[in-house]
Amino acid sequence: MKVFLWRHNRRLHSWSMINEPNVHQSFYTDAVAVVQADSPEEALRLLAAREPEWVIEELQRLEPKVFVATESAIIFADVRGD
Repeated sequence: MKVFLWRHNRRLHSWSMINEPNVHQSFYTDAVAVVQADSPEEALRLLAAREPEWVIEELQRLEPKVFVATESAIIFADVRGD
């Protein structure tokens, strides 16, 4: 079993970034999805089934961070500010 983490931050997003992914249907600054599954495909299927606001086709453009569930790891640490 693995843990897949996708994160997309649009803090510095501008119209000049035409090919920028849009991973969620809401207007977001920071989008984070963490899913435990055997494969990235399964993780995306689970996410789509439970959280339909995620745009799976756009998430597939991003490379997730992958953590093996049997090893010690920091899954997510975040500092937000100006």
